[in-house]
Amino acid sequence: MNIVVCVKQVPDTWAEKKLDPASQTLDRSGDNILNEMDEFGIEAALQLTEAHGGTVTVMSMGPDSATDAIRKALSMGADSAVHVLDDALAGSDSVGTSLALAKALERIGSYDLVIAGSESSDSRTSVVPAMLAERLGLPQLTFVNKIEVDGSAVKVQRMTDDGYQVVAATLPAVVSVVEKMNEPRYPSFKGIMAAKKKPVDVVSVADLGLDAGQVGLAGAWTAVADAANRPPRSGGTVVEDDGNGGIALVEFLAAGKFV
Repeated sequence: MNIVVCVKQVPDTWAEKKLDPASQTLDRSGDNILNEMDEFGIEAALQLTEAHGGTVTVMSMGPDSATDAIRKALSMGADSAVHVLDDALAGSDSVGTSLALAKALERIGSYDLVIAGSESSDSRTSVVPAMLAERLGLPQLTFVNKIEVDGSAVKVQRMTDDGYQVVAATLPAVVSVVEKMNEPRYPSFKGIMAAKKKPVDVVSVADLGLDAGQVGLAGAWTAVADAANRPPRSGGTVVEDDGNGGIALVEFLAAGKFV
């Protein structure tokens, strides 16, 4: 079984997010980490290959710094990586991202499963896996918290607001996983050292047969027209209890339609 896991480098979850004033895109100059949701996808892929045999390839689209996220995925146990790297990709929206990733997967050729996190912590669109499946003409199984593979079939539990659905498809397929479907393993020292020697195939937009105008800000279907900093919090309303505090509190709650 050959599995490709799509991973992304994102700004640290705890860091303050801000936009680049020139491009109105996310400023990624600070601390960056491997998208947490993608770690669950990596773990799912490793468990499947441990049970059925095969290889795990991680694939990421991003700048030079995304190498750190790729190396972490490799240190967890993935066998190889593909890094889609090109300045023309900067500012790509979900449409452009899914196009570049689909072309990269076509370049890989043979695989049984494509696994991705259900969302990234920087954009939270949750649409790239579905777009990827559509571009590749593959079945999509989204918001998955359990995966079982039997021969040429895959069966999953798909999370819903009131429980889960059991969904099945034939391989190859695209699967997006939810948080806490497993417990991602920590990279061992041996894994960290081994990751330095694992192959990483770096490909450009031209290698994928794409024109620069199809991706990046130039090819984006959406754009941020304007943005402003969040206003500072006000001091709030202070109610001093001089005997009528209860009445003042009820009036305040009523004015806000809380009662």
